[in-house]
Amino acid sequence: MTDKPKVAFYWCASCGGCEESVVDLAEAILEVVQLVDIVFWPVAIDTKKADVERMADGSIAVSLINGAVRTSEQEEMAQLLRRKSQLVVAYGSCAQMGGIPALANQYSRERILRTVYEEVPTVDNPNKVRPQPDYVDDAQICVHLPEFRQRVRSLDQVVDVDYTLPGCPPTPKLLAEALHAILDGNLPPKGTVLAPDTALCDACPRKDSKPEDVGYTEFKRPHWTILDPEKCFLAQGVVCMGPATRSGCDAQCIRGNMPCTGCFGPTSRVHDQGAKIVSSICSSIAAEDSDGIESTLSGIPDPVGTFYRYGLSKCLLRGRVDAVDAARSSQEGTR
Repeated sequence: MTDKPKVAFYWCASCGGCEESVVDLAEAILEVVQLVDIVFWPVAIDTKKADVERMADGSIAVSLINGAVRTSEQEEMAQLLRRKSQLVVAYGSCAQMGGIPALANQYSRERILRTVYEEVPTVDNPNKVRPQPDYVDDAQICVHLPEFRQRVRSLDQVVDVDYTLPGCPPTPKLLAEALHAILDGNLPPKGTVLAPDTALCDACPRKDSKPEDVGYTEFKRPHWTILDPEKCFLAQGVVCMGPATRSGCDAQCIRGNMPCTGCFGPTSRVHDQGAKIVSSICSSIAAEDSDGIESTLSGIPDPVGTFYRYGLSKCLLRGRVDAVDAARSSQEGTR
């Protein structure tokens, strides 16, 4: 029986990149394994929910949970790991803000299910059958499926979260620093985002070329434009989320000649990341008439996907609900 601190990893609604980022520690992962006992990591070791249920409450030193919460199973696992853990870390953009999965909050649950199971041209489902939470076959064997909740939620909208590691995914450097801080007991106040609390523009290698007054006349999409590798993206008329995004990523996208898309979330001084950048951009449009403004903004055909790519669960609007979902929501509480 080991007396090393116990660590758990879990994957909710996400792409799996956060799981890979643990492996990206490279040789440093050997040091981590020497310091901790990984007791639950379904993607890497053969452990089950029942194994966690048998653990004493609070016996896990820290659980790093990535992914947003969309299903009842993810909700149950988050609650279980919260109960068994001394600390819970929202690991990555999806756990922190809903991430890419939260873009589904633009549509009601009913609309999503109807589209997927009834209206997609490649679906052959004349009886419009949908998955049911419980099904009993002819042998009286009951099969239970997770329920599809009304909307995608960030981890802290489901359980109490102690710390957040931002990023899509978090960088190996930030992960290593966070693990050492946890193991050493050298932690900041609860609720802290474990990354620098400054805007990415402050750490951007192109910050000296950022103009004081841009005066936008058009917006260009990166894949349609030959980008200057030295010049501020905003000065080139390309939307960059840097002014509204936390630093700590080492400006990796910028160094790869791609604008920031906002995966590290806002600093502590920004309440709504998308609203922050929209305010900044709209106040710098050169045109003053409605036709000119509309022409300029036409270069941003997907405002939600551009400004709330990772943060729709935590924005002021949250998402769309129709009458069917509203009725069901009143029965489910805040789900």
